Amino acid sequence: MVEEEIGELLPMSDPTNIGQWTLNTDISDEFEGEALDETKWLIQGRNGEYKSNFVGRPPSQFSTENVRLEDGKLKLETRWDPDYNFSPATHPRTGEEFKNITTAAVITKKEFLYGYMEVKCKAADAEITSSFWATGNNTEFDFFEMFGDHRQSNKLWRDQELWWSIHDWSSDGQGRTTYTEHHDLGFRVASDFHVYGFEWDANGLKIFIDGELFRFVSKATINAYDDVANSNGGNGAKENFVVTKPIALWFDQETFPWHGVPDSKADLELSSPIGEKEDGKVDFEIEYLRVWQKS
Repeated sequence: MVEEEIGELLPMSDPTNIGQWTLNTDISDEFEGEALDETKWLIQGRNGEYKSNFVGRPPSQFSTENVRLEDGKLKLETRWDPDYNFSPATHPRTGEEFKNITTAAVITKKEFLYGYMEVKCKAADAEITSSFWATGNNTEFDFFEMFGDHRQSNKLWRDQELWWSIHDWSSDGQGRTTYTEHHDLGFRVASDFHVYGFEWDANGLKIFIDGELFRFVSKATINAYDDVANSNGGNGAKENFVVTKPIALWFDQETFPWHGVPDSKADLELSSPIGEKEDGKVDFEIEYLRVWQKS
């Protein structure tokens, strides 16, 4: 897509541009090239660079080989990869090792403050996350952490879950959650593509699903959340709405051991369609990322 065409795009949630949005072309990406534009994106681990010193959530580890563009989409791969040269480090709290599973993460090289983010994507249909989140200035903003295929009987509905959170990584919060919500979307996130929109400003967050307003959470509501009681002390007396400075955007995949971890190639691909059960990988597919800001 040429630059002139990209500039004409408008949010699905505001097709007549009542909000007077301007597309941020430094961050937005249609993923239509032959390879990911590494002037815009860091592939986590490229040349040994790991943003936030994050190499993956054990047992999975990020690999630079698990990122590709195909059919006009960014595809992040989770692979059954027991022969990979895994880090000898272990998880600082659980002691868990990196082994068997490689995943991927990509991060925007430029940051921005406030705007409307829109992602068209389909989660991987496996025991793995497909996530869109952000970091910057001692904060973490998790827009969604989808888990495509829950196997635990008490969690089957979570195949339809939108889970979003805010974390404070300052010395007060030390990464603890300052606000979080779980919602049932009414559809499996790994079954089809959907458009997820997030309008972030100084007043809070609006979430849009396929162009329709799904949830508005005000700054006041976020600050009223009892993070001290609900998150092991949270960030104490500080405001919970800490996402008030520029952020960089991430797409990634991680293992969440509390939901279940694939224990074999066949287990990883259990829900893959016929014809794709022998390639040893599952994909988180992103058709586009678009970011608009106020004119």
